[in-house]
Amino acid sequence: MLNFDTFGTSVPTGSLQVTGTSIPSRRARSRDVPTQEIPVYQSEMWTALQRQASSIHEISYRACYKPQLPAYFIERLTQPGDIVYDPFSGRGTTAVEAALHGRCVIANDVNPLSSILTQPRLELPDLADIEARLETLHLKGRQRKDIDLSMFYHHDTERELLALRRYLTTRRADYAEDATDRWIRMVATNRLTGHSPGFFSVYTLPPNQATTQENQIRINERLKQKPAYRDVRDLILRKSKQLQVKLTPQQCENLRAAAETATFMEDSAASTLGIPTEVVKLTVTSPPFLDVVQYAKDNWLRCWFNAHDAADIAAKITMCSTVSHWSTAMLQVFRELYRVTVPNGWVAFEVGEVRGGKIKLEEVVAPIGISAGFACMAVAINAQKFTKTANIWGVSNNSMGTNTNRIVLFRKPL
Repeated sequence: MLNFDTFGTSVPTGSLQVTGTSIPSRRARSRDVPTQEIPVYQSEMWTALQRQASSIHEISYRACYKPQLPAYFIERLTQPGDIVYDPFSGRGTTAVEAALHGRCVIANDVNPLSSILTQPRLELPDLADIEARLETLHLKGRQRKDIDLSMFYHHDTERELLALRRYLTTRRADYAEDATDRWIRMVATNRLTGHSPGFFSVYTLPPNQATTQENQIRINERLKQKPAYRDVRDLILRKSKQLQVKLTPQQCENLRAAAETATFMEDSAASTLGIPTEVVKLTVTSPPFLDVVQYAKDNWLRCWFNAHDAADIAAKITMCSTVSHWSTAMLQVFRELYRVTVPNGWVAFEVGEVRGGKIKLEEVVAPIGISAGFACMAVAINAQKFTKTANIWGVSNNSMGTNTNRIVLFRKPL
């Protein structure tokens, strides 16, 4: 029985019937296989507070959830100093939110962009240091191009980006990259493309998804636009100030303290040998939803800027075309989560309804977690109100895409 204000309501709106291995079939019921009734709660739990999240979270990434989601469980299920983990870290929402709350952090993702976007926000260099470092960079010289990006950038902006990329690549190769360099890399990676003058590029897709060069040419022709000059230094500094503007002194202290002990890994979520057994108090995570989001395709430009091979990354990401394949992969993940979780520890596993709502992954995940040894405590469904980005894509009702957060909550028995 849960001992906190469960998902904003005291009365479940339904239940989910599961066995330890699968959703009961007629054949299973005919053999009197015992089932477990999991309470299901539904309400709007955290979207109303969207604009109250810390400014440090304002880094775009495909398929990321709002900071209020991990905060909800961190506040209720952990204490300061507890370890909070995310095996599919993405842009680092769970890690950053845990650090803000004074928790210790472990973040894992096979995509190296994850640590690029997460670690600098825990290290949190001073704005004065960021500005001073930017002033030392020589960005005006001629640079050799290995890729045509003229459809995205003014030639002077492109030259500055190439110089910045070369500087950062050299610093990393020489093991000279420090917290200030990593912050600049993170912000520049986030500002590569977008649909406002706050990005380096001409008007294009929202910043969590880079379109192809060919498609950008078509966008430019259709909108009769040409890339205007963007000052790379100025935009990096401006975004840096925006990210840090709402941070309190205590939050800054918490972030930097978490950075001292934080672990960032690029392992398979099913095999995280760098994590000791039974150390994690809470996992809050969201895995790839089958093959709905093409992470490497969406991040090809970010991969180029950071000298990573998008195709190589794509081969490592769990992209499953069938529920059966996805279930097999997730069972291995849950077995590893069971190993690293302390007795009486928790896992909040966020999934979504996909393929027009025909597949509800909570019905798949609940029995998988039980099979791995967890007790399934509840399913929470957070009904999502549509955002500005959703409206850009013409999504104005619950008939397209993933429109709810669906969190399956597990506890490891004592």
